[in-house]
Order: sequence, then structure tokens, then C-alpha cells
Amino acid sequence: MTSSRRGRLTVYLGAAPGVGKTYAMLDEAHRRLSRGTDIVVGLVETHGRAATALQLDGLEVLERRVLPYRGSTFSELSVEAVLTRNPEVVLVDELAHTNVPGSTHEKRWQDVHDLLAAGIDVVTTVNVQHLESLNDDVAAITGVTQRETVPDSVVRDADQIQLVDLSPEALRRRLAHGNVYRAEQIDASLTQYFRVGNLTALRELALLWLADRVDDALAVYRRDHRIDQPWPARERVVVAVTGGAEVDTLVRRGARIAQRSAGSELLAVHVLATDGLPSAPPATIAAQRQLVESLGGTFHTVVGEDVATAVVDFARGVNATMIVVGVSRRSRLREAFSESNGTEIARLAGVIDVHLVTHERARAGRRRLRRSSLSSSRVVAGWAVALLGPILLTLLLRALRDVVSLPTVLMLFLALTVLVALVGGLWPAIVSAVVGFLLLNWFFIVPTGHLTIEKPENVLALAVFVLVAAGVASVVDLAARRTAEAFRARAEASALTAVSRSVLSGEDTAEALVARLRETFGLSAVSLVEDGVTVLATDGPDPAVTPQDADVVLTVDDRRVLLLTGRVLPASDRRVLEAFASQAGIVLEHARLSAQAEQARVLEQADATRTALLAAVSHDLRTPLATIRASVDGLTSTALSLTDADRAALVGTLEESTARLERLIDNLLDLSRLQTGSVRPVLRATSLDEIVPFAVEGYPAGAVRLEVSEDLPLVLTDPGLLERVVANLVSNAVRHSVSAVVVGASVVGRAMVVRVVDDGPGVSDSLKGELFTPFQRLGDTSGPGLGLGLAVADGLATAIGAELTAEDTVGGGLTMLVTVPLS
Repeated sequence: MTSSRRGRLTVYLGAAPGVGKTYAMLDEAHRRLSRGTDIVVGLVETHGRAATALQLDGLEVLERRVLPYRGSTFSELSVEAVLTRNPEVVLVDELAHTNVPGSTHEKRWQDVHDLLAAGIDVVTTVNVQHLESLNDDVAAITGVTQRETVPDSVVRDADQIQLVDLSPEALRRRLAHGNVYRAEQIDASLTQYFRVGNLTALRELALLWLADRVDDALAVYRRDHRIDQPWPARERVVVAVTGGAEVDTLVRRGARIAQRSAGSELLAVHVLATDGLPSAPPATIAAQRQLVESLGGTFHTVVGEDVATAVVDFARGVNATMIVVGVSRRSRLREAFSESNGTEIARLAGVIDVHLVTHERARAGRRRLRRSSLSSSRVVAGWAVALLGPILLTLLLRALRDVVSLPTVLMLFLALTVLVALVGGLWPAIVSAVVGFLLLNWFFIVPTGHLTIEKPENVLALAVFVLVAAGVASVVDLAARRTAEAFRARAEASALTAVSRSVLSGEDTAEALVARLRETFGLSAVSLVEDGVTVLATDGPDPAVTPQDADVVLTVDDRRVLLLTGRVLPASDRRVLEAFASQAGIVLEHARLSAQAEQARVLEQADATRTALLAAVSHDLRTPLATIRASVDGLTSTALSLTDADRAALVGTLEESTARLERLIDNLLDLSRLQTGSVRPVLRATSLDEIVPFAVEGYPAGAVRLEVSEDLPLVLTDPGLLERVVANLVSNAVRHSVSAVVVGASVVGRAMVVRVVDDGPGVSDSLKGELFTPFQRLGDTSGPGLGLGLAVADGLATAIGAELTAEDTVGGGLTMLVTVPLS
């Protein structure tokens, strides 16, 4: 039983037995029942607790399935009973329970999966110690290994998770009052599993696990609603790692800040320059990575033209609440001319807190200059013009000093500086302005030959000259940066458009996704890995199979990651990467749902076949059996005196009914083999003389006329299966034909066409598509048989590579065509 709507799963999660999960679940059932919801109890374990048992009053409790096992009987959830009752909501206790051998599924959560697939909402319970990922942690805390577990993904995918919380002291009081276990178990439980320390640790595990799940949901919400600003839902500390000696101090300070609240995360980010030059020795970076990981953090490497911008982009991408950065190693004099990384990060961070940490290397280091946004060839040309242009212009103007005036000289030097700015950007233009200023002062400003200025207006002219040159150069540099950003934005938009289009069209596969990701970012290889061991899809040579081998690790969900190799990507690319990760999740979910839909379709078809079979068998098999029984009773009865004619008639009836029963059973077996995929044809070159005559045996004289030439070429087929195909077609034709059925064959192209022709009532064009449907007689309900002959013939023909079609007989009737490839 399937439904187009998947049921919703609600999970009551507790830290330990006895916190009240089942009671809370039953309380919700009463609330829903009062609102008119059709809700039933599929299975609830009261464990002898009177208050829990009292909650069952007024609720409809379905009958359980009873199974024998090792001399005892056990009751389990009856999925069939729930599906038959088909309520809106069903209560199923203890999700991690292992079913008794002989059940449909090994685990109860698999039973719940079937109920959800049928469109029934399920409310269930589970303790944190039964979550698979926490099993080892619980064993280390309590000394007890839980043998019954449920995959985390089952609970994480729930539509709603309700935490049932109780303090350790309150739970121990409940235990002492006999509200959890029987009296003889209380003392042992209080001194062993239910110690305060155990319960506190389990409670923290439950809270942290649920916090992770809520955080995932928040990340999905922010991504779906395109919310770029961080939401401080939990403490997430990002430490800017430069590779310098001060990093150890920064990382430890960041770890202490993260440890102030449970569930916080520590992330270290190292920015590589886009020119590929290392900012620190690889061994130093490796040591700092090891320190971060030893403190429970994660280490990330990104590429950025500007360190401060890359750090802030990364922090926003991971929804950070704080950035830890060291005080600049540059001197105060250098800081007077350009901002330090810490100051720039604080300016760009917005709502993210910035924590500046002092250290021994403060004011003692140096900083890389910001790389120009222009191409390297333009920068080289700019420096060449900046250094040589003023000298050449000075030589030219010196030769024309009697022709040009000072204002003209100033305008020409200014034009040269603007040209340098347009070609090479900011710094070449500044150098050109300074060199031009010195040459103007020495050669053209009175008194010449000295770096002094006689007239005040000449000072103003030179000052304006330098300011204009610097301003134009700054504008050019800014324009170049904005152009680069525009190109990046357009590339991101194009990539996101392709992602969105593929999602909407549903054409993507995991292989296509990793190929597009590799092409978009120019990577050497991309792989999609599940559970750290299973490679779902790869593209490119030598792909990474573990996170340690990858340059970038992108999380898709709890079980799957994208591993990127070839180069470290800029922090600004995280938006597009997140889109690819989101699409990867959608692709995998689409594949899972498609597989489930196909499985549901097969199950639905099998269920329809089973239902029709039961309905048909009740009549069609009973009739020949009753006839056989009556004939046998007549032949063996001593109370009747039978003549030889009577005995012959009974024997004939017995033979006819037995043959009819044999055909019915053969068709049923063939249909079963086809549906289970157990038909294994053995193809070989065969003559029709070996097949067709045997297929038409057993009919009265004149019922079938065979018109198959002996000189026809061989066909490639399974002789036994093709014989069954023709036999079923002939049987169907004889039942409807008025005169003799004609069976013929001829070669058409590279195939042999076998024709079974009758002159019966025929079939209308609108019904020809239903000819090969099992249990279909097309309105003829009076005739014998289950309506399986044509369905079995079509299935067997497909299995041997033949094609079965129907067309009208000239003059009335139906012609069945079997097209078989020649050998």
C-alpha cells in the first residue's frame, strides 16, 4: 500500500529510560484525538508503569502480531494491521527495537519506514543511547554497550523532534519511587546506570546532538532564503591563521573562547594569496593545523586577493559569531599609511564580533602588499612607462623649452601620469607622479637646477598635479577591482543558473554534478563520498577518496561529502560551492525517491496481481477441480451402475478438466517467474519446425491449420519459451475463432514473423492496449481461464528478444504477430 503523500515522522527523544517519552507521546495522542484526528496505537510498551498504562484509556489499540521464537511467543508491531486500518496517525514505541526473527523487517524503524511510505503519520520514541553515532560514547560513559541502535539519519530526517528532558535528580527520584523499574531493580539501577554523572553526561549528549540537528536545519533555512548575514544561534569561533609565530597564542585563545559554551565550534582559516606564493613554510602550517585539530577544531585553507576580505567571507559562510585575529606585526608608521588586517577585518565584519589578541610579535613583522587587480602584463607595462616615460618626456620638453610654457609642461606630465594609471594602476602611477614632480621641480620650475620653488602658485600647481595623479590612479585601480568582481559575479550567476536549471528539470545525476563542479572551478578531480568509504561518483584523474587527501572538503549532509582536489578555492566561492552541495543533496534525494517510487510501483503491481489472482483462482481453479472430483467420484462409486459410454464420457471430462487445470497452473507459474525475474532464456539457432508443430498439438481435427514452410531460415531464440508463446496465442485464438485458426510464418527484413490468425469477434483499437494485461478478458467473463495467456505470452516474448503485437484480420477477427530475430 503506497501513497503519493509521505507520512510525517515525529520523534520523542530522551537521554535515558524513564524520562517520560512514552507518557508524552500518549499525551499528544489524546490532544490530537480531541481535535478530531484519526489516531491509533500501533504498539506502546508500558513496562508495567501504571501511569503510562492509564494513558492508553480512550485510545484505539490495534492488535499486535504474535510470533513464536525458541519455544516462546512474542508480540510485535503488526504493519499489516496498521495498513488495513489506515489511520491518519499511529503511535509506535521504541524505534530502535529489534524485531523477533520471522518478522517482515529486522528493525522496527524499517516497519515505520513502510508506514510513512503509505502516507501514515508516525509518532515514536527513542533514547539518545540508541543513536548509532553515539553508541561508543554511551558505552564509554555507562560501561554498557547498547545492542539495539537506529541510524542517525532516520532520526535526523524526522519532520519533528521533541526533546523530553528531566534533570538527573528528578529522574533518580522517579526511579526510587518505583515509577520506572520494579522494586527489586531499583537499588542496582541507582548505583550503576542511573548514577548522577552518567545521567548528566547522557543529558548533555542528547542536547548537543539535537543542537547539531537544529543547526543543520538553520543552515538549510538560511541558504534557501538567501540570508547572508550570520545568525548567532550557536558560538562559532573563527581564528585567522597567518603562519606566524603568534598563531599558537591565537588558536589557544580561540579554543578557550569556544569552550565557554557547550556545543561551540572552533574553525581556523589560512588565506593563500592568489599569486600562489606561500605566506609561511608548509611545515609551520602543518604544525598549526595539528594544534587546531588537537584542540577539537577544524582547519580550512582558502584563496583570497585580500586577507581581510577572505577571512570575513569565510566567517560569513560558516555563520561565525566571532573572529579572533592577532594585533598587526607592522610598525605604527606603516599602519598610518594602510590599514592592518585586524582593523580591516573589524571594519568588514559587520555583526560578527572581532577579538584582537596581542602577542610578542606585535609591531615586529611585515605585511604583504595587496596584489593589483590588473593583469601582470599591464602592471609590467605600467612600471616601464612610469620609470621611462617622465625621463623621455623631460628630454623632449627640454628640447622645446623655448616653445612650451610651464602650464603646458604640467598638463603633459599630468597626461603621462594618467596614462600610467590607466595602464598599470595605483602604484606605478604614484611613482610616475613623484618622478614627474621631481623632474618638473628640477628642470622647469624657477630656479631650475634646484629642488626649490620660487612662486607660491607653482607649489599649488605641483600639489594639484600629484593629487590628480593619485586620484586618477585610485579610480583606475578601483574600476579594475570592480570589473573583476563583476566578472566573478557573472560567473557565479551563470553557475547558479545552471544549477537551478538542472534541479528544476530533474536531469542531473551524481556523475553529471561532479563533472560540472570540476569544470566550473577548474579542478583536477572531484569525488562524492558516502560514510567516508563509499565513492558514489567521481570525475577527473586520481580523485580523493578520504578528506585527508582532498584540498577542499564540502559537506553535503551527515553522511556524504564532496572532495575537491587540484587547488584551494577562494573563500568567496563558498556561495556557489554551497549551491553545488545543496544540489548534490537534492540529486541523491531524487535518486532515493525514484528508487523508492520504482519499488513502490513494483509492489503495487505485485499487489494488484495478487489481488486479481486470489479473485480469479476462487472460481477458475475451483471449476476444473470440482469437475475432476465429480468425475472421479462417479468412476469410483459402487452405488452407480455405469455403462461403457458413461465411463468414457466421465474419463473424457476428467482428461479435459485435467488439461485445463494444467494450462492454468502453467500460466500461473510462468507469470510468477516473469514477475520475479527468474526467466533465463537460452538463445540458439533454431528451426520453426522444432517449435510450431508442438505448440499446436492436442486440438481437435480442423481446429488449427498449419502453414509453415520447411525451407524458412533459422531464428535466434529459446525454443521452449517460443513454443509457450505460440501455444498460448493458439489457445486464445481457438477459444474465439469461428473456423480454423491459421498459423503461418514468413521472413520480413532481418526477422521472422509468426502469425496466429482467427476470424472471431476481434478487439477494438481502443482495447488493443489492454490485451496483454494479466487477468484481463476484455469483457468476456463467461469463458474459462484466468485471462493470463496473452500476458504470459507477452512477457515470455520480451524475455527472448521477440516482439508481440496485434492487428485486425482482414474480413474480421484478430491476428497476433510474433517477430523473432533471424539467426
